[in-house]
Amino acid sequence: MSRPPFTPTIASLPKLVPFVGPEALERARGRPFSARLGANESIFGSSPKAVAAMREAAAENWKYSDPENFELRSAIADHHGVAIENVVVGEGIDGLLGLTCTMFLTPGAHVVTTDGAYPTFNFHVRAHGGVLDLVPMHDMREDVPRLIESAKALSARMLYVSNPNNPMGSWWPAEAMTQFIGALAPETLLILDEAYVETAPEGTAPPIDISNPQVVHYRTFSKAYGLAGARIGYAIGESSVIEAFDKVRNHYGINRVGQIGALAAIRDQAYLRDAVGAIAAARERIAAIASANGLSPLPSAANFVAIDCGRDAAFAEHVLKALLDRDVFVRKPIAKGIDHCIRVSCGRDEDLDVFAKALPAAIEDARRLS
Repeated sequence: MSRPPFTPTIASLPKLVPFVGPEALERARGRPFSARLGANESIFGSSPKAVAAMREAAAENWKYSDPENFELRSAIADHHGVAIENVVVGEGIDGLLGLTCTMFLTPGAHVVTTDGAYPTFNFHVRAHGGVLDLVPMHDMREDVPRLIESAKALSARMLYVSNPNNPMGSWWPAEAMTQFIGALAPETLLILDEAYVETAPEGTAPPIDISNPQVVHYRTFSKAYGLAGARIGYAIGESSVIEAFDKVRNHYGINRVGQIGALAAIRDQAYLRDAVGAIAAARERIAAIASANGLSPLPSAANFVAIDCGRDAAFAEHVLKALLDRDVFVRKPIAKGIDHCIRVSCGRDEDLDVFAKALPAAIEDARRLS
């Protein structure tokens, strides 16, 4: 039986899977992981106040969420010192990235991003028919000056920068980011993904200028707030840009329990500070474990640490596989120039104990295979 044809853009795309989830790996392996350190979730969990609010909300999950996200947007606006008209809530940053492409991207338009940066953004660009122009990392961080030069040369419609960066954990200070923003060509929208900014040093996030329609800041409750399963993200920008999201977003796309949990979470900044402290301590321990085994941890402002395995990509792949075989779920970058690293998410002491025990044997296995 025949079917209607896909659009030319979709028909031309190969089968793409941005990430293979740990659940899929566990199904293939036939057993669970002992340490889940690959998805950059906050294993420390969310605010107990958020958990209590979500537990109470579950009894009324027969209701839809508030399609205007009014209370949550109000709380976010208060937290950042902007108006509610400058805030849109979406299904994580991922959902908002897709909507941004719908709003700004036409088939054939150029989009500049870093080779090896967050692949889900590339997924959305390809699905909308955009042309990806990839700039290599420099010194293990996004080469923002070159990104801006490339965007200017190509009259790019969009420029994607993550600060701090995933998968390396590197970052630019706010002062530098402000200078970069000032250098944007007028036809380019800067997508500033700040998913990990809560775990970054003070002075990393540039000021939010809601008068500038060229910059949209993207934040999430999935990382430091510990609500990855709730799928709640938000964007802050100039009011006419934010208003346009209402033309394309799924107004009932947010789940009500997550909406209520996020509201409680942003109101509990004391818990967030504790979680950020636990993440910082875990970064230090991951770095110590790596160094004790002759590997080189990279400085990180995120809730993970990238570790230079000291050889080539094949060696790092062997280390990764050996860790997976020992029930430790981690990931690694795949782009050339950073593919000799693995990436380990922050975890509790008991999670990092498993990693510390498995790593020496994993490295020994990798050496035998190299």
